[in-house]
Amino acid sequence: MLHRLVLWNIDLTLLDVAKVARGAYAEAFAAVVGRPLVQLPQLAGQTEPEIFFDALGRNGVSLRADGESERLLVPFGAEYATRLAARRDQLTAEGTLLPGAAEALAALAGIGGVVQSVLTGSSRPNAALKLRAFGLDRYLDLSIGGFAGSEPYPKGALLRATRLRAEEKYQVSFAERLTVYIADATRDVEASKIGGAASVGVASGRASSVELREAGADLVLPGLTRQRDLINFITALE
Repeated sequence: MLHRLVLWNIDLTLLDVAKVARGAYAEAFAAVVGRPLVQLPQLAGQTEPEIFFDALGRNGVSLRADGESERLLVPFGAEYATRLAARRDQLTAEGTLLPGAAEALAALAGIGGVVQSVLTGSSRPNAALKLRAFGLDRYLDLSIGGFAGSEPYPKGALLRATRLRAEEKYQVSFAERLTVYIADATRDVEASKIGGAASVGVASGRASSVELREAGADLVLPGLTRQRDLINFITALE
């Protein structure tokens, strides 16, 4: 049996909780940094540390060379996780499970030899919280996932680390040609190339189908309602 590793981005690929996340983010920023979040950072396609440093710059906080901004990152991450967890009911009430997401995860879970996890810019607690809110965690092995909000590696390197964790846990080989990263951003397509994986671009975020195709995605989908195309692509990998 061939063993395939399928990694999912979360935000704007499987679900959209940006409105709720922005509220939690603003509260955490004010609590840790000591000034209000006037200009919102760009949330889509970035890791949580990248978003934090972007927010500091946009809101007039000096990115000093003495490492003060880096020292703020850890307490901010903890505060943000706390504020987001306090909004767990809002995630489902005000957030959106993207069309076809649950069905796509369930369909792949039914294929022998397929292991599903995540490769996300979120921290581990925030990723788990979002997925649980919509019942998606049942299909994913989060113990092997890559969480760029918690681990100090770019996504390309984190993809390789995630594959190694999967191989260690399952005691099988997940070859590069049998590893797939499904995401909505062109940066994630690039991370797939660096990490040695096939890429599926889903035009559910800010990137268009044309942009994802030009970035080099191996398969481009308008959304996750095209489950048969996704399944055929993954099962055809050899």
